[in-house]
Amino acid sequence: MASGDHPGRQMMDEERIDSFRSSTERWLFGSFEGWMWVGILLLGPILALIFDSPWFMLVSAVSFVRIVVQWLHYMAAKYEITSQRLIIHRGIVFKSIDEIELYRVKDVKVNYSLLNQLFNIGTITVISSDRTNVGVPMLLPNVVGARDRREQLRGLVQSERVRRGVREIDYEPAAVEPHA
Repeated sequence: MASGDHPGRQMMDEERIDSFRSSTERWLFGSFEGWMWVGILLLGPILALIFDSPWFMLVSAVSFVRIVVQWLHYMAAKYEITSQRLIIHRGIVFKSIDEIELYRVKDVKVNYSLLNQLFNIGTITVISSDRTNVGVPMLLPNVVGARDRREQLRGLVQSERVRRGVREIDYEPAAVEPHA
């Protein structure tokens, strides 16, 4: 095996640029859904006291469970950007790693609402020609600094394409005209 063929060599050549997770805290206060669950959580005990009904406490408990499930979901996913790849680590007990080579990224979008903007979060959507993700966009929800991270990712995609000498060519078959 030549020195350039070392199995760990590719990772050594890459520079780790960024590592992040989705933010549960920002989701709670930076989205309508988050505010709804917080409101239910806080109103449940108050309404239980006012109406002397344990059902409101049950609703509050459901809200608490929903928030914990969201937190676990976000903690189970970690996103890493290197100079050559976007790596998604998923799982707590059973783990998986999905990678997208940056030169295969076709588009990077960010979606955010007015409330998201106030809390500086957004959902990054990565569309690639990677075989494992063809036709299925990769969603990175409730990411802090999503607009800046999108621009960073976009620049890295361009740099990696230049480094590899890769050009993207979109192919759309010509429209078939009906026969008269």
